[in-house]
Amino acid sequence: MTSPRDTSGAVADTLTGGPRRRRVRKRPRGVPLPLLVPALAGLAFLVLPLIALLVRTPWSNLPDQLTSPQVWQALQLSLVCATAATAVSLVLGVPLAWLLARVEFPGRGLLRAVVTLPLVLPPVVGGVALLMALGRNGVVGRWLDSWFGVTLPFTTAGVVVAEAFVAMPFLVISVEGTLRAADPRYEEAATTLGASRFTAFRRVTLPLIAPGVAAGAVLAWARALGEFGATITFAGNFPGRTQTMPLAVYLALQSDPEAAIALSLVLLAVSIAVLAGLRDRWMTAS
Repeated sequence: MTSPRDTSGAVADTLTGGPRRRRVRKRPRGVPLPLLVPALAGLAFLVLPLIALLVRTPWSNLPDQLTSPQVWQALQLSLVCATAATAVSLVLGVPLAWLLARVEFPGRGLLRAVVTLPLVLPPVVGGVALLMALGRNGVVGRWLDSWFGVTLPFTTAGVVVAEAFVAMPFLVISVEGTLRAADPRYEEAATTLGASRFTAFRRVTLPLIAPGVAAGAVLAWARALGEFGATITFAGNFPGRTQTMPLAVYLALQSDPEAAIALSLVLLAVSIAVLAGLRDRWMTAS
């Protein structure tokens, strides 16, 4: 015999199109003190220096500091070199990421480790390595100098090379991850219909991974903009030619701390803008 409660439940199920689900309320859980204290300490450790930078910023003199010719010269050089380094990373890094994600070959794991090595390599060591490879007496640089008359160290082109060296791994990692997440069957279907591998990549794969390429390019550009160690080692610190914003901050800190703070504030604003632009891809809440 069916009870009235069962009948009402059946009627409700019929009207709603399925069985009713009971709402389970999640009870708020307290944060353990041994976790809360170090978490707050870590947050303060990361945020306090940024707050101190904002507090010590000479806001009254900031317009004069940011409109000085030296600042605009360093900023313009930084933007141009970072953009050029990103372009180099795109041209070389996207095919490299495709090779790591799509092609099986012996030693692929070792090659991936070598590609990501600049992420953990001290930038100064990277600059020394570039000097040994592309310097006037370097392994490759001597031939560039004797055959083509090209000298990279202590030039604006050297800044681009140094920034691309440290920034390209960010692009490669981002694009490779996107390629691994993309379904390779679309590319295989295009090749079965007569398209070449390059055409399938250009017309099918590249549009699929465009968000990952864009995110990787932004990360590479931000990393190139903030590069210091490899740049000063390989390209030097010559105003108007190789002195980028990080190098200008380092030089100003020795003679004019207020100017160094103003320059640091510009780089901080750029970093925040980059993070804000990538928040939908990398920081979405689950």
